[in-house]
Amino acid sequence: MPKMPELALSLGRILLLLAAAYVFIAVAAHFLSYAMIFPRPPVKYERTSDYIQLTTPDGVKLAARLWPNPAAKYTLLYLHGNYEDLGSLNEYLPQFVAAGYAVFAFDYRRYGHSEGRPTEANACADAALAYDYLRTKLGVPADRVIIFGYSLGAGPGVELALHQRAAGLVVQGAFVSAYRVMTKYPLLPGDKFQNLAKVPQLKLPVFVIHGTADNTVPFWHGEKLYDAIKAPKAKLFVEGGPHAGLGDFTGPRYWVEFRKFTDSL
Repeated sequence: MPKMPELALSLGRILLLLAAAYVFIAVAAHFLSYAMIFPRPPVKYERTSDYIQLTTPDGVKLAARLWPNPAAKYTLLYLHGNYEDLGSLNEYLPQFVAAGYAVFAFDYRRYGHSEGRPTEANACADAALAYDYLRTKLGVPADRVIIFGYSLGAGPGVELALHQRAAGLVVQGAFVSAYRVMTKYPLLPGDKFQNLAKVPQLKLPVFVIHGTADNTVPFWHGEKLYDAIKAPKAKLFVEGGPHAGLGDFTGPRYWVEFRKFTDSL
């Protein structure tokens, strides 16, 4: 039988190895996380007169686009998911125009024809730049802007809604934080887009949309976010609904509930 000093030494070595493994995983997660959070999709559009160029304070050129609707009361500032670009959005954002909204969107850095390197800080700063362009260059009043964050886009969307005036915020397929999509529990430091910690501070109305069969961002993320919101809120939890294509899956009910939310603002 090992003597007590030898046993303590063995336990100490095991704990040291576990601590070293944890540090290694945490450091690896930090350096690998942006490649996982911002995987650059194939470019799905050509630069034409439909696209606008935004320039960030550090000189980076970003691609943006307006889907106009002269009859719209509200303009959606649409912050897209992590494997989309403006070309992908053109496959379904016209549905929002048909439903009575104008839409403005931009590509994150390194997406589509946008330059630069995407990070959490850059995505949030660039969302603020797009908001400023929408307000000052396109002349949309703050109380006619609805921030819409889909999946990854909910991160910069929530951050923007904390600091800028808007009529409301929509989050669809959103996560409580980036790391917890993979780990479920908060196990690692340096987590990104910590939406769950931020949403209790929101003051504007929030609409939470999530599918119960979402295999990308599990449904419990949407439930936790909704429960944590203290501002006026509404929800559309779609039974059997997926992550992508939730509007098409839901059908007319999606647009009825969306209109109900925007009519309440």
